[in-house]
Parts: sequence; structure tokens; C-alpha cells
Amino acid sequence: MFDGLNDARERMQKSLDAYETNLATVRTGRANPAVLGRVVVEYYGTTVPLNQVANVSTPDARTLLITPFDKSVVKGIEKAILEADLGFNPSNQGDSIFISVPPLNDERRRDLVKTVHHLGEEAKVAVRNIRRDCLSDLRAMQKEGDLGEDDLRRQEGEVQKLTDEFIAKIDARAKSKETDILAV
Repeated sequence: MFDGLNDARERMQKSLDAYETNLATVRTGRANPAVLGRVVVEYYGTTVPLNQVANVSTPDARTLLITPFDKSVVKGIEKAILEADLGFNPSNQGDSIFISVPPLNDERRRDLVKTVHHLGEEAKVAVRNIRRDCLSDLRAMQKEGDLGEDDLRRQEGEVQKLTDEFIAKIDARAKSKETDILAV
């Protein structure tokens, strides 16, 4: 029988997970260590993610505290945050870095909502591509005689239900993030 449905579910789940990871890097009005997820730091000649050279915490709702494991990398972290173009102005305190997360203005909020929708559309396209691959596998099985017409229609319906389920999850995550961004 056709086991591509489980494969499709796993691939769609990976697409959803990737979307959630990307969504976490979109800034809201509150301090969230995940917004620094894409920051890479020059560390002894190699570039490494910030979370591998420092601990990022939130002492309050508007502040990020970055405490490097090695004090010699403080300047590199500060430079990497500025180059990441996140709209943050890091404050070097010698052995740690403070970032005051400024409140978002209306224009920036609208831009971030557009980014969320764009990321959501990319995730939906990925899910639809998985559906397309799965359906083409089913049709190939039917042409080879491994799958009857009724089984093909039933399996196509299952694939469509799975696709609709993941599209709904993506829409729900996008709506939740949009609510976070627009909250003043």
C-alpha cells in the first residue's frame, strides 16, 4: 500500500517547524531572545551563531541581556548585532551587553506583519509542493497498476486533508504572531 502519506506528513511538519523558527526571529514589541537567532559572530576566525558564544536572557519585558561565555568576544557580539540590522543599539557594559528593545511604531508594525505574511506564504508553498510530489507519486503508482482508481481518489483525498490541516496550522501561527506584533 501507499506509505507516502506518512512521508508527506513528516515533510509538512518539517516545513511548519522551519516556519515557526523563522517566525520567532520576527520582532514584536517585547524582548525575545529568539530575535537574535540569526545573528552570527566572528569568533577566532570562524562565524558561529550568537547562542553558541553567549547566553541571551530577558531581565524584563523591554531588555535583552547578552552574557558571553568568553569575555574577549564582547566587541564581536556588539558588532554582529549592529550588522544584523535588527534596529537594536547594543550597550556594551564591559563583560555583558544590554539591548533596550524600543517600542514599535505603526509603520514598522505594518512592515513586520507583511514579513509574517510573506513567511507564511513561503511555508504554504512548501506544503503545496509536498502535496504535488505526493500526488504525482500516487498517479505514477496508478499508471504502473499498483493502485486502483478508487484507491487513487481516496488517497488523493487524504493528501488534500493533510495539506488543509497544515495550511490551517500555518494560518493560525501567522494570526497569533500578527496579534503579538499589533499589540501595543
